[in-house]
Amino acid sequence: QVQLVESGGGLVQPGGSLRLSCTASRSILSINSMGWYRQGPGKERELVATITSGGSTNYADSLKGRFTISRDNAKNTMYLQMNSVKPEDTAVYYCYAYYVAYTGKGNIYWGQGTQVTVSS
Repeated sequence: QVQLVESGGGLVQPGGSLRLSCTASRSILSINSMGWYRQGPGKERELVATITSGGSTNYADSLKGRFTISRDNAKNTMYLQMNSVKPEDTAVYYCYAYYVAYTGKGNIYWGQGTQVTVSS
């Protein structure tokens, strides 16, 4: 089992920056991969970025260069640094963790979501 708690969402002006955090209930060194999805108003949930336990990252093509995913293993926390934000970045951001238990069974766990609103 993995519980995820997100924080850092809020209102930000266009062109500004925001950092989202996702803290896990267990060592993230034991988690195969983590990442962020988002769901904007009237839109489907879409992938933002992922990071593996080895530190390899992947981004949605449209977000490369503006968003950065990272992790602090000592704090069991993953981050999403959002720079040069645009109104179209407005969405609920969800973090997830893919964890494979000692039984070999893998499960995906989700955070509760954090609202990001980009508006002047």
